Amino acid sequence: MAERKKLGQILVEMRVVSEEQVHKALLHARQKQIRVGEALVELGFSDEENVTKALCRQFGLQFVNLEKRDLPPGVADMLPAEVVVTHRIIPVKKPSPTAVIVALDDPERVFILDDLRFQTGVDLRPVLSTPSGIRRALETHWQVVETSKPAGEDVIAAAAGGTDDDAPVIRLVDQIIMDAVRSRASDIHVEPLADRVRVRYRIDGVCQEMPTVPKTLQGPVLSRLKILANMDMAEKRRPQDGRIAMKVDNRDIDFRVSALPAYHGESLVMRILDKQRGLVSLEQLGFHPSDNARFDRLIKRPNGIFLVTGPTGSGKTTTLYAALQALNRPDVKIITAENPVEYNLSGINQCGVNRTIGLTFARILRSMLRQAPDIILVGEIRDLETAEIAIQAALTGHLVFSTLHTNDAPSAITRLVDMGVKRFLVSTAVMAVMAQRLVRVICPECREPYSPEPTELRLAGVTLQQLEGRTVYRAKGCPACRNTGYKGRIGIFELFEMDTTLRELVFKGGSNTQVREQARISGGLVSLLEDGVRKVLEGSTTFEEVLAATVSGEQLMTA
Repeated sequence: MAERKKLGQILVEMRVVSEEQVHKALLHARQKQIRVGEALVELGFSDEENVTKALCRQFGLQFVNLEKRDLPPGVADMLPAEVVVTHRIIPVKKPSPTAVIVALDDPERVFILDDLRFQTGVDLRPVLSTPSGIRRALETHWQVVETSKPAGEDVIAAAAGGTDDDAPVIRLVDQIIMDAVRSRASDIHVEPLADRVRVRYRIDGVCQEMPTVPKTLQGPVLSRLKILANMDMAEKRRPQDGRIAMKVDNRDIDFRVSALPAYHGESLVMRILDKQRGLVSLEQLGFHPSDNARFDRLIKRPNGIFLVTGPTGSGKTTTLYAALQALNRPDVKIITAENPVEYNLSGINQCGVNRTIGLTFARILRSMLRQAPDIILVGEIRDLETAEIAIQAALTGHLVFSTLHTNDAPSAITRLVDMGVKRFLVSTAVMAVMAQRLVRVICPECREPYSPEPTELRLAGVTLQQLEGRTVYRAKGCPACRNTGYKGRIGIFELFEMDTTLRELVFKGGSNTQVREQARISGGLVSLLEDGVRKVLEGSTTFEEVLAATVSGEQLMTA
């Protein structure tokens, strides 16, 4: 069998590039761990079309220019949308009832068509098109906007090819990371199982499984990630933490990496900290207009403690960062104590907790008071010492923001008392408390109206009269939202302000129930469930999302 010509040689024969340019592209490709064709395009020696035509000659395939060619009507019905979007294959023509000509942008991905023929029962015949042509077709006909191909079978197959060169593994790891960032994921989970390595992205709070990595690549992939995170390569028996900083699409992205020894190998989780998209304004949080006005007024108070409560992952830090950005001015000194510092805020003094040298929240808080701050943020109040210093700071003229882990806003008062803080200090220092949760935003492309079930209405406390003139939507799923029915998240909140009546009730030892009842009467509290219902009736989310975030399992069982 004749040896296949190299891509550079073909392009020279086509008189597209010179041998000198091919040599420069080879050096560039080795440095950036990319393919020669990509290097030629990056260096400006060739365009995508000529590189793709050369690939067609190399692999004996036909070229189709999807950038200049309109697809026939009904193209979206030739193959399931999930197959098209997941594997980035574009149906171009249907020459017979059982055959479809499909365009790919990489000839080495032709092997996936064998599996897809079995899954779909359709004879798939490959042609090649440019990567930008594939992207244009996906955007035009399937409403999928992407900046590059996802980490799929082609990259994994190249990494598993058995070559001594470690470049394919490097490309695979980089592609996993880049695809996660472009998918708006908050976390990447790399989990070794008995027969494979499972990769999952947490998108809008829900884990979604990506193409499986073969078990043979477990060692190289984990090693590559640990090298990037500056972890100890030899240590596999103890948990480790690390950090990765890299650019994706010209954006600075930080990854907080955690390695945990598990039965089938080390499980790695990478928390994605996008410095541009992670910081949001107050308007983007999702406040109801009435809550937004109160929140804006409260954070401009000169002193007192403002507590934000909720479980891990409910967006507490995002809310506090939004508040600090609104208050950050040249004439205001702001200092934070965080564990860890997730986002760097320009103009704000941020200090990270380091327990190995005794740098705790309490110690940082004591020291920062000598820095004459106007506003203080304490990442979390975990113990009596931190709570008492924060309260003393509030009583001596500082505005203090902090978080607690409680299920609702009134419980924050009880939690402080349980820590050992005296009731008169709690009633005097606490200015306001807000609890929050995150719910997914329903995809506007595929949402569909429906009539809620009586059980849903009963659990949400909604009457038929409230639904009059309103349209309620449920999630359906489309390529634009990865068939989940949701795209993005917003907060639901319950906020109350401490007034004279509430302060007296807390001082006298009122129960959590009594505090909640009084907060509804005089503190302006609207419950998490009620705020969630408001957002359902606005068309922002669904009853399913709100009930999952606010209603307990016992209530669901008895409904």
